[in-house]
Amino acid sequence: MSNFIVSEKPIRIDRGEGAHLYAEDGTEYLDFGASYACTPLGHAHPAVVEAASNQLGELFYVQASYPHAARDELHEKLAALAPGDVDYTWLCNSGTEANEAALKFARSATGRSKIIATTQGFHGRTMGSLSATWKDKYKKPFEPLVGDVEFVPYGDTEALAEAVDDETAAVILEPLQGEGGINPASGEYLRVVREHTEESGAAMILDEIQTGLGRTGTMWVAERHDVVPDMLTTAKGLANGLPLGATLCREWITEDPGPHGSTFSGGPVISAAANATLDELVESDLPAHAHEMGSYLREELEAALGDSVRDVRGSGLMVGIEVKRGANRALRDLAIDHQVLALPAGRTVVRLLPPLVIEEAHVDRAVDALAEVLT
Repeated sequence: MSNFIVSEKPIRIDRGEGAHLYAEDGTEYLDFGASYACTPLGHAHPAVVEAASNQLGELFYVQASYPHAARDELHEKLAALAPGDVDYTWLCNSGTEANEAALKFARSATGRSKIIATTQGFHGRTMGSLSATWKDKYKKPFEPLVGDVEFVPYGDTEALAEAVDDETAAVILEPLQGEGGINPASGEYLRVVREHTEESGAAMILDEIQTGLGRTGTMWVAERHDVVPDMLTTAKGLANGLPLGATLCREWITEDPGPHGSTFSGGPVISAAANATLDELVESDLPAHAHEMGSYLREELEAALGDSVRDVRGSGLMVGIEVKRGANRALRDLAIDHQVLALPAGRTVVRLLPPLVIEEAHVDRAVDALAEVLT
């Protein structure tokens, strides 16, 4: 029986370990997609398994209005890791919910309604986040969406400066676009966004749902460019595969956030898994490892692919290969013929988001397979 709406792959996954997934027939696959960056520590990481299992034996769930040690610890860890004075955390279940909360908080805190988003941006599939998402293919069937959203060209400082005014509640953008094609923003552009939002009293929201938690070579892209947003959203790998999102906020946002709520706001089991994930990211310095392996990956890809592709770009272990023909066929051949799993980012970009624990041998295998498929 097929799932409703979900597009099923022709590989039935049975289990995972480290950087590998195993099909029901025993075939081993090198996971260079990490289910859209959701497993930064790889599959079945012992520390996460132990933390979640121990918590399952004590308490599955209690609503967020009751304090709980695992949830409190997670709030403290996120505050310590966040850039600057982004010290307050709202927990939810996914990236789109984290962005939905950020947009609501911005409107409530500023008393304004206009949201500025960027071309090629992707922020989620719930109605508010979807309104700030660029591509019509995601939006058209569900219109009319939440109104008063204006799009500006990604990376265009002049257009951004012209759009932000005293009616703007927030500017939301990804510092490195994922679904839009692995497009990085410059530090100058991010600083211009920060300057104009501060001057106008609007909130700057950085969507680091895919870029955060060490993936691009630092814990957050924001810290690499010395930019402190008013809100930073994160999800994906936060609990190494268990569903968790977070909206990190500066204090002025929390003074009037509005009556937002969520039933499953950082349950004990999810929080325990997230605490173990964050501990491992920090203790093993996986952001630095992602930087090292990402540099090696891009160098090897450029050498192996040459002029066969249009571009190799990205940061850390968030890499896009812009191909000359459609990406989907390349991804199919990569999986079926070479047992390497990757992702699309639009129609012409192969997206690589491997677990942050990969080593050179994993990179070499993936590059060899990509060279065969793309050349």
